[in-house]
Amino acid sequence: MTLPVDDNVNPYTFCVELKSGQWFLQKGKMIAYYGRISFDGIGHGPLDRLVRSSFHSPLHASDWVVAQGSGKMLLADRAFDVNSYDLDDGNLTIRAGNLLAFQPTLSLKQSIVPGFLTLIGTGKFVAASNGPVVFMDPPVRVDPQALVGWADCPSPCHHYDHAYLTGMIGGLRALTGIGGASGEEHQFEFVGAGTVLLQSSEALMPELDRGAVPEQAGVPGGGAGGHGGAGSQPTAPRLPGQLGDLHRRFGL
Repeated sequence: MTLPVDDNVNPYTFCVELKSGQWFLQKGKMIAYYGRISFDGIGHGPLDRLVRSSFHSPLHASDWVVAQGSGKMLLADRAFDVNSYDLDDGNLTIRAGNLLAFQPTLSLKQSIVPGFLTLIGTGKFVAASNGPVVFMDPPVRVDPQALVGWADCPSPCHHYDHAYLTGMIGGLRALTGIGGASGEEHQFEFVGAGTVLLQSSEALMPELDRGAVPEQAGVPGGGAGGHGGAGSQPTAPRLPGQLGDLHRRFGL
């Protein structure tokens, strides 16, 4: 009874309330639940019609389940920051590993950008990030490793800094092969109207093999401000129509 309704328990845990309804849930992100809730694989059982109408990503189907029933679920992901968002008749493309759950009123499709999924329609979704989320307006160039997603703007294109690549650091990198690519020499470039979502870290959330047990879970380097606590009921930010509300939620 003390758990919040569709809100954060703390910056790293989110509570979803089911009232004889369904949610799509990425496997391994539910840490506990109260009530009568069942979990069915994508494409199996009596929920096939629901899946056909809302889930259009065969490549990722084995990573997701449908939760249905009545009760409350707690969602978390290796102590990363977790937040909910309200998509309002729009579209948002997000890194597949960052998306934890979404309502069936949203339609999920496979993005043309590898490793990303696109949500279309109106409804709520829950996502994780390695550190607090920062919202940017195009035109902007971003480090690919810091990119969480983008809303209502064209897909990015690659940008390479020719001066950096041909300078001393780029030359040493080419000769030795040490260091790999960095955000200074390679970025994603966004143009047009919309919003770009970045995590405040250049370290991607590591993907785990199904069934594998990590030796050490990743922990972000600081708490996020502006999360809803167990005793609060803030209105979730709306994308893309009410960016002011979205910025106020995160104290930006």
